[in-house]
Amino acid sequence: MWAGFFVLFGRGCMNHMFPASYAWGNFSVLAVGIWAIVQRDSLDAIMMFLTGLLLTVLTDIIHVSVFYPPNNYLTGVKRFSIGMAIFSLLLKPLSCYLVYRMYRERGGEYTFNLGVTCASQDRSTYEPIDQQDASPQWPDSSKIAQHPY
Repeated sequence: MWAGFFVLFGRGCMNHMFPASYAWGNFSVLAVGIWAIVQRDSLDAIMMFLTGLLLTVLTDIIHVSVFYPPNNYLTGVKRFSIGMAIFSLLLKPLSCYLVYRMYRERGGEYTFNLGVTCASQDRSTYEPIDQQDASPQWPDSSKIAQHPY
């Protein structure tokens, strides 16, 4: 799949119709993706890859829409190059989903917090403070052995 991503964006860069930022952005995300695949225990690498993919979706939309040539300047090579760039763009949401699944498999947890707190019903870590038989957190100073001088 990642080789297909490389081929598609590489064919999109084939005609030099897009600026260098298109190639650099996609190549950087591909490099981070290779790092994320090689380093299987890193949550940071996979999260950076997912963030990069999401950002390149946005920048690819901007690049294709801004640099799309007029109809009288479209040659066969330009059509092919734009088609591959659009096809790469259409496959990126699927790639984002697969990368997100990899993130979850590695133990990552994404929680969306709107800043509203609510009381939870999880009482597994609840420790009552009114019980007398609970062991004290600090040792009792009267029971500490006296050191002989």
